[in-house]
Amino acid sequence: MHLPNLLQQRFRNALASLSDEAETYASMIRPTSDPRHGDYQANCAMPLSKRLGRKPRDVADELVEQLELGDLCDVPEVAGPGFINLKLRDEFLYQSLRSMLGDSRCGVAEHGADRSIVIDFSSPNVAKPMHVGHIRSTVIGDALARSLRFLGYRVTTDNHLGDWGTQFGTIIYGYKHFGDPAVVDKNPVKELAKLYRTANQLIEYRKAVRSLERLRRSLDEATAGLAETLAQSQQAEASKQKAAKKAVASAERRVASAEANLESARGKIDAVDQDPQLAELAELHPDIDAAVLEETAKLHRGDEENVTLWKRFLPHCKDEINRVYDRLDVSFDYTLGESFYHGMLGDVVEKLEQDGLARESDGAVCVFLPEFDAPMIVRKQDGAYLYATTDLATLQYRLEQFNPSEILYVVDTRQSEHFEKLFAVAHHFGLEHVKLVHVNFGTVLGEDGRPMKTRSGTLIGLESLLDDAVERARQVVCNPERLAGFDPPMDEAEQEMIAEVVGIGAIKFADLSHHRTSDYRFNLDKMVALEGNTSTYVQYSYARTQKILENAEKLESDVIDMIEREGWSFTHPAERALAVMLIKLEEALLALHKDYAPNQLVDYLLDTAKAYSKFNDNCHVLRAETPQIQATRLALVSLTGRVLQLGLQLLGVGVVPRM
Repeated sequence: MHLPNLLQQRFRNALASLSDEAETYASMIRPTSDPRHGDYQANCAMPLSKRLGRKPRDVADELVEQLELGDLCDVPEVAGPGFINLKLRDEFLYQSLRSMLGDSRCGVAEHGADRSIVIDFSSPNVAKPMHVGHIRSTVIGDALARSLRFLGYRVTTDNHLGDWGTQFGTIIYGYKHFGDPAVVDKNPVKELAKLYRTANQLIEYRKAVRSLERLRRSLDEATAGLAETLAQSQQAEASKQKAAKKAVASAERRVASAEANLESARGKIDAVDQDPQLAELAELHPDIDAAVLEETAKLHRGDEENVTLWKRFLPHCKDEINRVYDRLDVSFDYTLGESFYHGMLGDVVEKLEQDGLARESDGAVCVFLPEFDAPMIVRKQDGAYLYATTDLATLQYRLEQFNPSEILYVVDTRQSEHFEKLFAVAHHFGLEHVKLVHVNFGTVLGEDGRPMKTRSGTLIGLESLLDDAVERARQVVCNPERLAGFDPPMDEAEQEMIAEVVGIGAIKFADLSHHRTSDYRFNLDKMVALEGNTSTYVQYSYARTQKILENAEKLESDVIDMIEREGWSFTHPAERALAVMLIKLEEALLALHKDYAPNQLVDYLLDTAKAYSKFNDNCHVLRAETPQIQATRLALVSLTGRVLQLGLQLLGVGVVPRM
């Protein structure tokens, strides 16, 4: 049920005689911030009155006369300069709640008939362990897939793995030059990751050494620029002081950035120079970056040795990431990595050239787009292909295999320009009828406001992050004081299960609670807290509903029988407030789809849990004054539990029966 849509339809009918823009004015309906003013408020009379040259209240009064809302609302009230306040009828709420009881969809209609959506998300490079940077794409993509599938869309999920290219050239080089085959065979996942890290660290070392002088010059130039800007600001006229302060702040940021870049390069150099083993390897492999590119090129050319090593290493790398996906309860319909499309890339470039979209430039093949300064390179001078080429091949394959109406790419904001170019070319490539969306997102930050990294400067491993979350959850929800209150006692296995569900759920929910485009600071203590905007709070609310039903010895079928026999009765404002929240689930899900923003569902679940907490504090269920009041309250408890469980499930977060 989507109440704003119902109300807007009634307003469109009433507005038809007043304006030819009824749709625009009917959309001006919002939930009220104060329940004393009703449940919804229409604000269309004020802007409409300006078009009609009439008083707002007169327009509002006329609208109220034309409205047919008797089955939904009490008589609308006109307030202030022309606000129309709408209060849902209790009888309408009773009917809505009754239709939700026993309904596995909790009253949510299906909206996606005959529409197919492909969601591309997670997409790690399998040559190295997943890190904290992968959490956002993974949980946002999974929440979108679950929610859109629930709304009735035919959803196909694809994990476009980085299982080809430079990362495997790096592993192959490391294996050939400083790997021990016997050690790798004994523990392939750990040792291959180690070889990748070592080779990559030496590559970064060489890059840092070469860039050191340039970075020093950049810092000197930025420092000199700051001094000059400070001098100019001191001489600026009073009227120009604001602009001068902005210029100084900008110059200070350039200095800070230059210092950070130089510090990062020095850190990479020191990490190798101060480690005798790494320093020796750096001396023995002075051209490692070029050599890795050659190993990659050999792989792409089909070199027998490198292809054999790639086939040998790839399953172990996939096992590593699949273990993390299992723990996150994330799955995919397809995992078609870059290697799957490698044989199609030549045809893609040929088609682009034949269609006049691509031409040679300095030995490379490029697509020149008038709306972009830089071209999209689809084949380099050495014949190697790029991500853009693979993405175009992927688009063509998805169009042929899945016939989608929509394709979502859940990829971080830093790739925005790449997707702008990709989508521009795609429309020339026969996909103009497919909606292509870059579902971009921000960065996970540490407490210092910088991207989360270890002391060595590497991104924190995702699996260790999950371990930390589970351990912190155990300390919060399974501490001795809380355990002492459980009857029957909670054994070790149940504690372990609860800690895992709560800990993993805390990370997911915290990520999804922010609008996807925002950066956020990672704080485990806040994420697993029983109070505040956390999954733990919502999970605990669900557990409270189950405890009440257990104490009442009622299943939902029993509650339905009671309601049929006793009827409904709201006797406290908290009952009605909770009822209004419960029927807004569909509203939240459609808002999620509109902006591809799971935080819309998170906010709804938190508001519902808070409404339930007020209900729980004010409305005793087992000691209700009459059978009718008890039936009403048990129905609210039962529906709250199911709505919270369903909502969390659509976010990929589990629940536990007690905590």
